[in-house]
Amino acid sequence: MRRTIIIYGLAMAALIAVLKLVEYKYFVRDIPLEVYVGLIAVLFTSIGVWAGLRLTRPRVVREIVETGAPFRLDEAHLQKLGISKREYEVLELISQGLSNQEIADKLFVSTSTVKTHVSNVLAKLDSKRRTQAIQRAKELRIIP
Repeated sequence: MRRTIIIYGLAMAALIAVLKLVEYKYFVRDIPLEVYVGLIAVLFTSIGVWAGLRLTRPRVVREIVETGAPFRLDEAHLQKLGISKREYEVLELISQGLSNQEIADKLFVSTSTVKTHVSNVLAKLDSKRRTQAIQRAKELRIIP
C-alpha cells in the first residue's frame, strides 16, 4: 500500500515538473489551458484506475484438497509438539467450535483449567488465535 502511494506521489511530482518545463519552453502561447487540464485529468484517471485494480484484485487463497482417504492421526507430530492427551481432547473440542465453558462442562474440569490447556495448545502450535491453531493442526494432520 505504501509503495503504491509513493509511486503515485512520484508520478504526480514528475508530471508537474514536465508541465512546468513545457510551460516555460514552447506551448504556453499555442495550447489553451483546457488542454493541460484535460491531459492531467486523463493521466490521473488512468493512474487511479491502475491503482484501484491493483489494490482490489482478488487474493489467492490456498485450498486444501481432500483425498477421500480416511483420516489418520499423525502421532509423530503429536509427540514432536509435546501435546498431552488432555490438550489433544481440548483441541478437538475447540475444532468443534465449543467455548471454554462448554469444554469444561464436557470434560468435567474448571474453566480456568480449560484456559490453561488452550493457552498450552496455542503455544505448542505457535498460534495466537483458536482458528490459527485449528488450521495448523489440520495442516499437521493432528485433527480431521
